[in-house]
Amino acid sequence: MKQLQKEIRQFTDERGWTGNHDARNLAISISLEASELLEHFQWQAPEDAIALRKDEIADEAADVFIYLLQFAEALGIDLEEAARSKMKKNASRFPVNSN
Repeated sequence: MKQLQKEIRQFTDERGWTGNHDARNLAISISLEASELLEHFQWQAPEDAIALRKDEIADEAADVFIYLLQFAEALGIDLEEAARSKMKKNASRFPVNSN
């Protein structure tokens, strides 16, 4: 993941986009791209949306992921560590039923 973040940073730097990539703007961009992802499923069954537009859906998911990686880097968040920590919290909050 660190290598991908480096490649994204280089891509952004080469285009002079770094000045706009602060935490606020990146959070907004994550939300906007997630909305664009959701738009593909509006007014149709999920399986139809996937069958018709899987490549476009993948592009939108990638946009969300790219912005999330940039956001995490800007704030010094290790996403792998944060995800593992959150999973532990979730396991405590939502234990497996032992029926």
